[in-house]
Amino acid sequence: MSRVILGVDPGLTRCGVAVIDAGVARKVSLVHVDTLKTPASMELSERLVSIADGVEALILKHKPSVIAIERVFSQANLKSVMGVAQISGVVMYLAKKHKIAIQMHTPSEVKAAVTGSGRAQKAQIGLAVSKILGLAEIPKPADSADAVAIAICNAWRCAPTTKSASKSRTSAQEAWLAAERVAARKPKG
Repeated sequence: MSRVILGVDPGLTRCGVAVIDAGVARKVSLVHVDTLKTPASMELSERLVSIADGVEALILKHKPSVIAIERVFSQANLKSVMGVAQISGVVMYLAKKHKIAIQMHTPSEVKAAVTGSGRAQKAQIGLAVSKILGLAEIPKPADSADAVAIAICNAWRCAPTTKSASKSRTSAQEAWLAAERVAARKPKG
C-alpha cells in the first residue's frame, strides 16, 4: 500500500514543493519536484495567493494523503521567519480545506531522517535525496531538495503501522527530539 506525500519547504520568495509516492519497506519514488517563486517586488497578498495557487494545484493533481511541512524555527532574520510563517499558514489552511492530514517536522528531524545526522549541511541533504531516489542529479535549487527531504522524512517517520507500533514510534521520536534540544543547548567548544 503506498501513500502520496506532499512535502513543503515554506518560503515567501522560494517555496520548495515535492510529491513522492511512499511504498513499503522505506521505498520512495519521486513524482514531482519544483520551487514556487515570487518576486520581492510583488505585493505580499499577491505573493501569498501565487504560492497558494501553486500548492493547491499540486493537491488537486496528486491528491496527497498527507502534507509534510518544515516547522518554523527561530532565525536571526525576522523578515525571513515571517515569510516562512505566512506560507506555513497558507499550506495549513489548504490542508484543512481539502481534508488532508498535515504533519510538521523540525529541520534537524528532516536532516537526521535522510542523512543520519541532525546537523547535516544543505549539500549533504541534496546528495542524500538524490541517492535515496536514485536520481542522476540533485534537485535544484536547494529549496526543492529540502521539500523532497521533508516528504521522505514524513514517509519514514510517520508510516502507518499498527497502533502499538505507532505509539512506540511517537515515544521514541519524542525522546529523540528531546535529546536534540539538549544537545543544542550545550555550549560549543
